[in-house]
Amino acid sequence: MEDIVMTRAIFGTTMAFHIIFATMGVGLPLMILLVELLFWRTRDRDYEIMAKRWTKAQAILLGVAIPSGTIAGVQLSLLWPGFMEIVGKVISLPFQIEIFAFFVEALFMSIYVYAAHRLSRNMRLLSLFMVLLGATASAILITNVHAFEGTPTGFRMVDGQIVDVDPWKAFFNPSFFVTAGHVTVSAYMTGAFIVAGVAAWKMLRAEKGSRVYLYHQKALLAGLIVGGTFSLLTALNGHESAQLLHKYQPEKLAAAEGLFETQAYAPLAIGGFTDPETKEVKYAIEIPWALSFLAANRFDEVVVGLDDFPKELWPPLYIHTLFNGMVIIGSLLIFVGFIGFAWKKLLKRSQFPRWVLWIFVASGPLALLGIEFGWIFACTGRQPWVVYRVMKTVDAATQAAGISTLFWIFLSVYVFFAIVTLLVFRSYFGRHPLQLDPPEQPKVDGGTA
Repeated sequence: MEDIVMTRAIFGTTMAFHIIFATMGVGLPLMILLVELLFWRTRDRDYEIMAKRWTKAQAILLGVAIPSGTIAGVQLSLLWPGFMEIVGKVISLPFQIEIFAFFVEALFMSIYVYAAHRLSRNMRLLSLFMVLLGATASAILITNVHAFEGTPTGFRMVDGQIVDVDPWKAFFNPSFFVTAGHVTVSAYMTGAFIVAGVAAWKMLRAEKGSRVYLYHQKALLAGLIVGGTFSLLTALNGHESAQLLHKYQPEKLAAAEGLFETQAYAPLAIGGFTDPETKEVKYAIEIPWALSFLAANRFDEVVVGLDDFPKELWPPLYIHTLFNGMVIIGSLLIFVGFIGFAWKKLLKRSQFPRWVLWIFVASGPLALLGIEFGWIFACTGRQPWVVYRVMKTVDAATQAAGISTLFWIFLSVYVFFAIVTLLVFRSYFGRHPLQLDPPEQPKVDGGTA
């Protein structure tokens, strides 16, 4: 059992690190494309400068995401041979197609970085769109393997053998569209709030009303508008995800809400801690009938409780805390987006007070924390299965010794990566400070591709 825990810890640590860069690598291209569009529409060079500087950040993030993603791929083969047997025979398509998606992202990223000033307006926008398309497709394709783990289709197991394989049916498994939507909108939301958080931090350090202050304020507003919009979409998609769990993984939904008794008009538990001895969520705030409505859009829906399943098949009950953390952070981010909109559009204020800016600064780290809570909940809530009701995690893991040593080695690698990344950011942007009034204005080519 200890080896299984350490095997999961190694891969979990890898993904906890990689998902930060992968998520930002999807969300930031959308913001770059947005400010490019704003530049060509308004001819405001501040937006062009944002695009150039954020592109440099994207290149650094991509440089870290590639090796950490490669490590994750190697670990899948070495640590989870049982799972990879199913992947190889049933659900290898997403991995194969993802190679081409990454190629598209890297190719057009190189074109934009090194040749943007030589490209026409339409080609610049096309290059950025292809970067965004490649990054988004990569995230969707890799996440589709996780979707398959929760709702496996496209094959049958007969006497321990995989038969009747339909790779496209496995690809378009019941969770595909909901999961693809969730990873997309949550990544766009996170990238936008990271931009907003950094811009708010810069505004706190700049003189109010100064040229630098106004530049960062434009970036802040762009981040808040995009982040607020996609936080709402993330919430709507989360509702669909809960209904998917109700239909396909009922014990996961029950554990997420600490529901032990199968019942209609089931309450929604907010906060608190699940106590398996008393079979209740202690210190929680209960909203009557809300869980039934969340599960099926009707208050009298019968929601299955944990008592209907053998205890050894229960997910870890602490996923209730993870689920609550994800939902609470998402709700806060919706509120943050509304604050930015209301302050500028409804109250017509030209500047934000410092306490509001501090809220915006917190939005970036909170968005990343929400992403971490979400993926840990998604994977841990599926336990003890690696492929739901097909293969248990213990049967998928390697039997090799020395797993504990590997954990500390990989943890050291990620700490090293994190330090180097921070130093690279500090070094590059320290040597290339923001310059809003360069001596020569570049020519604006309004031609077509």
